[in-house]
Parts: sequence; C-alpha cells; structure tokens
Amino acid sequence: MTAQVEKIHLNPNEETLLITLYTKARLTPPEILADTKATELLERIDYDYAALKVPTGTRLTVPLRAKRFDEYVREFLAAQPEGTIIHLGCGLDTRIDRIRPAQADWYDLDLPEVIDLRRNFFVTTDRYHMIACDVTDLRWMDAITAPPQKALVVAEGLFMYLAENQVKQVILGLQEHFPGCHIAFDAFSQAVIQRIHRHPSVKHTGATICWGIDEAKAIESWGEGIRLVEEWYFNQSPYINHYSPGYRLMFKLSGLFPAATKAHRLLYYTL
Repeated sequence: MTAQVEKIHLNPNEETLLITLYTKARLTPPEILADTKATELLERIDYDYAALKVPTGTRLTVPLRAKRFDEYVREFLAAQPEGTIIHLGCGLDTRIDRIRPAQADWYDLDLPEVIDLRRNFFVTTDRYHMIACDVTDLRWMDAITAPPQKALVVAEGLFMYLAENQVKQVILGLQEHFPGCHIAFDAFSQAVIQRIHRHPSVKHTGATICWGIDEAKAIESWGEGIRLVEEWYFNQSPYINHYSPGYRLMFKLSGLFPAATKAHRLLYYTL
C-alpha cells in the first residue's frame, strides 16, 4: 500500500526544517546517522528538495550536530533513565525514533503548523507527547512536570531564529520551571549572523536568522546558577573520519583559526 503524500503549508522559518530533514535522509553517511525514519518522512512530503540547494558546509555539519545531540540525550538518560527530555523546535526531527527511550518522558514542541504536520508521522503515547506552541510563549512549561535536575532540554537549530531577549526569556523560564535542568543548543557567532543571509537554503526559504553569541560564558551572567558545562566544536567529532580526506583536512585546518572554530558550535549548560 502506498503511503499518503503530505502537502506542506509552512512559513519561511518553519520551512527550514526541510533542510535538516533532507540532509539527514539523503546527504548523510550511514556510518554517522542511519536515519531511516527521516527517509520515510522525506518520501511522504511533496516538496522540491533540490530547490533547497544545500551547501557543503550544511551537508557536513548537520549530521555531526545531530549525532552530538543524540549523544547528549543518551548520556543524560544513562544517568537518569526515568528523566524528561524536552525537545524545543523539534520540526520533523526523528530523535525519538533513533533513541527510543524505555522509561523517559519525552516532549516534542514546535509551532502549531509544524506539530500538525508532525502528527501525520508520529503517534503520542503515555510517555511521548507533542506540544503545539510558540517556544517564547512560556505557558507551555506548565504542561510539563519534571523533577528538579532530571530534565534535559534540547534546542537544535532553534535559538538563532530568536532575538537575544527571547533566548534569555526561554532560558530563565526553564531555570524557574525546571531548576537544575540541563540544556544543549547550537549557536552561531556574531560574524556568521552578519553573513548568513547569503546561505542558499536560507535565501530560498526566506528565513530570518537573528541571534549569535561569541562568548559562551556570557550566558552565565544571565542568572545565578547558570553554568557552562561544554562548548563543543565540530572539529572535535570523531565522525569526521567518515568524510573524504579533503573534508577531514578542512575540519583540521579550521581548528587553527578561532573564528572558524567558533562560527557554529554546541553549548551545554546546567540551569
């Protein structure tokens, strides 16, 4: 039986979720991320993916980013098997399918239009939940009950679409509602924000990217108790070895230049 093909109706920022979906499903070495669920979703969505014109940098970093976020989740659940995972701006990410936690509560949150689309591919359970809400409308936090220090919040490819005051509002809200929780997200440098409008996929979707940060420890000053645990760079990933020699050399050379190293990285904090 042929699976139903879904038409999409998303705004420009929401449409960027297709960049990561397409990259994981079609452009990622299986040794890094074997994402069969992403392939299934890709084939069921009616969209001209070739028009995204995904550049080399995105093709290389999206799989490494997803892999590191997966590792964060697995490491957290190894220590807190009955913990809570809160995935902000989940888009059509299939991490719940890749991780398949046995005991944890998992919440995927995104805008109503995205969650409506997501419900065509994922089914809620007693432990898997979807929340349709703008991440900056902090009332969504009231729908989640998580014991102190037993929640991990993941925001992959999200905060750069918000203004700094909105990012701060979300982080401080998380600290208030889930004291001692962990949060992992990726961030661009200010230099990248100034030129990101040239990115082919961003130009195609018309998305607006706003926020970048140069000094990761600056976020510690946003509130008492916020602590930077890790600033992770793409050239640290062992999975680079699954790319061609030329790309491996490119990552190695980037490590010689701090501006290149910090252009895009993952940040992990306790709140």
